[in-house]
Amino acid sequence: MPQTQAHALPVESHPAQAPAKHSAPNDSDRALHATLAPLTGGLSPTALSLAYADWLAHLFWAPARRLDLAHDALRRASQLAEAAVKPGPPWALIAPQPQDRRFAGPEWLQPPFNLMAQGFLLTEEWWHDATTGIRGVSRQNEKIVEFSVRQMLDVFAPSNFAGTNPEVIRRTLDSEGGNLAAGLGNWWEDLRQSMSHETDLKQDFEVGRDVAVTPGKVVYSNDLIELIQYAPATAEVRPEPILIVPAWIMKYYILDLSPHNSLVRFLVAQGFTVFMISWRNPTAKDRDIALEDYRRLGVLAAIETVGAIVPDQPIHAVGYCLGGTLLSIAAAAMSRDGDTRLKSITLFAAQTDFTEAGELTLFINESQVAFLEDVMWKHGVLDASQMAGAFQMLRSNDLVWSRMVRDYLMGERSEPNDLMAWNADATRMPYRMHSEYLRKLFLDDDLAEGRYVVDGRAIALSDIHTPMFVVGTLRDHVAPWRSAFKIHLLADAEITFCLTGGGHNAGIVSPPSPKARGYQVMTKQADGPYVGPDHWIEQAPHAEGSWWTEWVQWLGARSGEPVPPPRTGLPGVNPDELPDAPGRYVLQA
Repeated sequence: MPQTQAHALPVESHPAQAPAKHSAPNDSDRALHATLAPLTGGLSPTALSLAYADWLAHLFWAPARRLDLAHDALRRASQLAEAAVKPGPPWALIAPQPQDRRFAGPEWLQPPFNLMAQGFLLTEEWWHDATTGIRGVSRQNEKIVEFSVRQMLDVFAPSNFAGTNPEVIRRTLDSEGGNLAAGLGNWWEDLRQSMSHETDLKQDFEVGRDVAVTPGKVVYSNDLIELIQYAPATAEVRPEPILIVPAWIMKYYILDLSPHNSLVRFLVAQGFTVFMISWRNPTAKDRDIALEDYRRLGVLAAIETVGAIVPDQPIHAVGYCLGGTLLSIAAAAMSRDGDTRLKSITLFAAQTDFTEAGELTLFINESQVAFLEDVMWKHGVLDASQMAGAFQMLRSNDLVWSRMVRDYLMGERSEPNDLMAWNADATRMPYRMHSEYLRKLFLDDDLAEGRYVVDGRAIALSDIHTPMFVVGTLRDHVAPWRSAFKIHLLADAEITFCLTGGGHNAGIVSPPSPKARGYQVMTKQADGPYVGPDHWIEQAPHAEGSWWTEWVQWLGARSGEPVPPPRTGLPGVNPDELPDAPGRYVLQA
């Protein structure tokens, strides 16, 4: 890769070892799998087949259970038939779950729509009973079968069709079909944008003009990162700088969105010097970039640069999502080697133990990882659309079907916002790095179990004694808060755990405002007793407002008295000659 430096510090390169060469037949097999991937949505057909075989075989040898299921089906059908003849109060048979908004409108209380909705919910409940609790089925296969059946059933929800959705029918009558005409226009526009790979959101929220506008300079760059130093907003600043490590699965500016919800702008306004890593968007030629390269050319290079700009001061290090996992790896290796350059560690929705990583683990088994590796082997990267598709499947009702109903049947459009624009500005993942990430972290859980190797030796998170502030979000489908909570079992440090409302992104982008979600927070001292997540959520005090203010108070208590702001950029470099934020890498498509 060509070097693209803006006054870079010398950082030792760590060339990734090339993957082992495969024989021609093996390459042919990989090519076949890569060709099949678009037909299966990127899912391994073997993994699905084995899961269903496991479920069906054990169900076959459980005749009593099959008889119970048959009786249950007859009972539900009889109840539904009786309700059709003698209608009772709405939701007399079964009610939607609180998080299920498909049937929330008042129109669904009326017959026959209420009966149709109850019939669908009864069917969902029966299939859930049929696919779970079968004695002998492995937990992983049970989850795959239950999840895939639920996905198939969701397609046929009465809310998804114009003729069985009373809200759509009412809108059609009131608008004389105008909603369907508008929906057709929305569908055509979405098709056009998908073919051109451009969205109007990028025009409405342009990076550097509408979002990512906090003033700053690119003070360092290498083949993998640009490092941004933000301009001070106060006359004096805390002496310890903040270094933020975002995930490279996303563009960094989720933490510097519009001025009113930019975490970066909030931090500099509170008197902190902030540095941000901006990752380069990899292409096929970057296929052999390793996870170790992200640690060395990313986190360590940034720490070296920050230390040169703000000398003799420890760093408040912050990691978001996958960036938090990488920061944990770097911090453990630094602690093992006696490196004390970190003053504190903050993790936003980041996992260090992957045994309870939510429904994402459905896509992580040996068969699925091997299949995904073959897809990446062909293209050199994991395309952004494949990752987006996987995340959408986890919340298909919210992210797929409800959107289709709103856009194409109701003829409406959600008001565009900066978070939607950021979400559409996706990135890619290098073949080797993503394979190592899936195998070493998700599949084998090497980091949590002390097998992850850095510089030839294993690291342990128990070597981390630096105070930690860890944020989990209540409705996180990417890094469930109970999974993030497991840092209590791993790090030998004072840990302040904060649980806030919202999901993986909206829960983190939660600025102080009257609409702030509130949070719970509690600190465990390094030598304090462990409290499990179920008891923690009962004991942790509730607080109103944004967790941002809680975190800033926590940082302030671990920072020195304010001093004049540090220089911008490395010694000997004219700051006026440095590139302005947001830099070049964030603009790469």
